Amino acid sequence: MKSKDKVTIYDISKKLNISAATVSRALNNNPKISEKTRELVVKTAREMNYKQNRLAQALKQGRTNNVGVIVPYINRSFFSSVIRGIEEELTPHGYHIIIGQSHEEVEIEAEQLNALLNTQIDGIFMSVSKTTQKTDHIKKVLEEQTPLVFFDRKIDIPSVSSVVLDDYKAGYIATEHLIKEGCSRIAHLSGDINLEIYRNRFEGYKKALKDYEIDFNPEYVIQVNSKIESGMQAIDDLWKLEEKPDAIFSAGDYAALGAMQELRARKIKIPQEVCVVGFSNEPFTKYMELPITSMDQTPLMMGKIAAQVFLEQVKETNAYTVEKKVVLPPELIIRDSSNRKLLKLSDVS
Repeated sequence: MKSKDKVTIYDISKKLNISAATVSRALNNNPKISEKTRELVVKTAREMNYKQNRLAQALKQGRTNNVGVIVPYINRSFFSSVIRGIEEELTPHGYHIIIGQSHEEVEIEAEQLNALLNTQIDGIFMSVSKTTQKTDHIKKVLEEQTPLVFFDRKIDIPSVSSVVLDDYKAGYIATEHLIKEGCSRIAHLSGDINLEIYRNRFEGYKKALKDYEIDFNPEYVIQVNSKIESGMQAIDDLWKLEEKPDAIFSAGDYAALGAMQELRARKIKIPQEVCVVGFSNEPFTKYMELPITSMDQTPLMMGKIAAQVFLEQVKETNAYTVEKKVVLPPELIIRDSSNRKLLKLSDVS
């Protein structure tokens, strides 16, 4: 036999003078095969450089032990942490993860889904792009009877599970904190409100203003993207108003960082003159010279719980029809950028 030829179970059976069926059972740890025979077959297979056809074996078993994860961007701390949580929870169960990025484009998102379905994937975890409006490509996953779990960003589709943050409550808590710090002219740097998460944060912001009898000013709401430059531009726009804000609640940390940079460039004191709150608790927020108050989205926990939801689903007979909704509580991490009370205590001491 030439070394370039692919070794089969028939080659192993011929060398050991046993049946191909026995070789197959031994390689698949069949309890009917003695430990002595199994060890001999495995040793011989290794010596002959035998490679099992994993795909054929998976299709025979009805599973591949592969799951897909689709995120807008993998280079964001939040999404990478969610992926880590999914991986940590599923690896002990023998699953492997295939990652795809939509780059916030629904067409790429659809391509990624099709590619995963073509690999006979066991399940899909997904955070939808901001351009996702139609759901035909997502419904195809259900037609293929593949378990699907949304995390962070979702679309309400029957029979699809989701694990999300309570963004409405988070928006409320962030705004309430600023009010309790003495702020009354609170601007909101909003994300794209076509996405449910940003819409909910905006609605939570408005509700807090209403509950504390502060008039809602639409001029204080500026839509930004998740970039430093966008936050800087927002401050430039807000400071053209006759009545300037005394607080900024940003729907993302990068825009909050840009806002702070522009405020400090204008010699505006933070938090004495303007308090700033971000969202996501990105790693950089706590290491800055002036640490940023931010809403923690607990991404690692979100990933772990999403994986647990998937594992619960695959135990069911019709896993793709099981619907579980998990809403995680938000936690505001208060730091120097909004903590006027801490400044007052420092003055007293």
